[in-house]
Amino acid sequence: MTTLKILALAAGTAFLSSGNIPENHSTKSNVESHLPAQKVTLIPANSTLKDNKIQVALLLDTSNSMDGLIDQAKSRLWNIVNTLTTLKYNGKAPQIEIALYEYGNDGIRDENYIRQVAPLTQDLDLISEKLFALRTNGGSEYCGAVIRDASANLNWDSNDKSMKLIYIAGNEAFNQGKINYKDVVSKAKDKNIYTNTIFCGSREEGIQTFWQNGASLGGGKYFNIDSDRKVLYIETPYDSKISECNAKLNDTYIYYGNHGSEYRLKQITQDKNAESQSASNLVERAVAKSKKNAYKNDHWDLVDKAEKDAGFIANVKESELPAELKGKSKEEIQKTITAKSAARDKIQKEIEELSKKRQTYIDGEMKKRGTDDSDDLGKAIESSIVELAKKNGYSL
Repeated sequence: MTTLKILALAAGTAFLSSGNIPENHSTKSNVESHLPAQKVTLIPANSTLKDNKIQVALLLDTSNSMDGLIDQAKSRLWNIVNTLTTLKYNGKAPQIEIALYEYGNDGIRDENYIRQVAPLTQDLDLISEKLFALRTNGGSEYCGAVIRDASANLNWDSNDKSMKLIYIAGNEAFNQGKINYKDVVSKAKDKNIYTNTIFCGSREEGIQTFWQNGASLGGGKYFNIDSDRKVLYIETPYDSKISECNAKLNDTYIYYGNHGSEYRLKQITQDKNAESQSASNLVERAVAKSKKNAYKNDHWDLVDKAEKDAGFIANVKESELPAELKGKSKEEIQKTITAKSAARDKIQKEIEELSKKRQTYIDGEMKKRGTDDSDDLGKAIESSIVELAKKNGYSL
């Protein structure tokens, strides 16, 4: 008799077991017949090799004085997304998820005046929708409470190589409220969730009111910004062409399901919301929509769904299809989706090439003008993401 350790990899699951097995029983069936059932342990296959994620929770102060902060968030959302899409781990682009909280608002029915506006999600149109719906109202800003809620209640990834980041922005003392921020950010750090703080005011005041200390204990970065400063945009010769590509890109989406038409309308609405900030902001959104690892809509778009689930079209119910596909055969539907997918790939590649030229132009203009655009919410987040990513083994 001998003791064997058997590692069997099959169907995406790893099986690890040990037991006393006769030496002459070497076939798989014989081995399995002698394995004690209670000693078999199931663990996820390639648990250390699963897709990485970059998860970002935005915690925004929506008290009376923070209209400028919310406006900056609206103007910089897609720029932040585009920064995230430049990052890779071992040559592979990670999944991107964003969550949104508001705090310090008297209109929130919570003893700590905090609210989870959106969970960690890949649905970036949802984040945009919720962000544009935020309204300010006077209140008490309890940073410790909102960080505790975000670090405990969001669906943070268990992969050690995933980046998990909290960004909290506000303008009152960081130590307000009953929840001790020191305990909260330290516990979050223990779970590899890093707290970054953005004080809306002078650097020295942010230090005196513990915003820097919060970031230091949380393993993140401390910034101060002028939340009333208008976001700087530089128009480029490529903006109009990218906007034209965005309109064509929208035509490649085919909604499905009971709420598909609502999601389709939401996509158009968020285009308009982005444009309401500036034409440049719409361009940033169009660039983000060209990134497959960032802008995914398989929950309502047939093209994305078919790419994720190859067998979905064969089983989709006619009642779930839009009017233009009703009555068509599965082969005709697949042909339409294939054509839309090819068109989308072409448009996304065109946007990608144009966006590179656009960024080169912007960098040149910034250098020529000697302009500093770092003093706003979006740029503070971007610079820290890049720095933290490099420390965690990600590359640009």
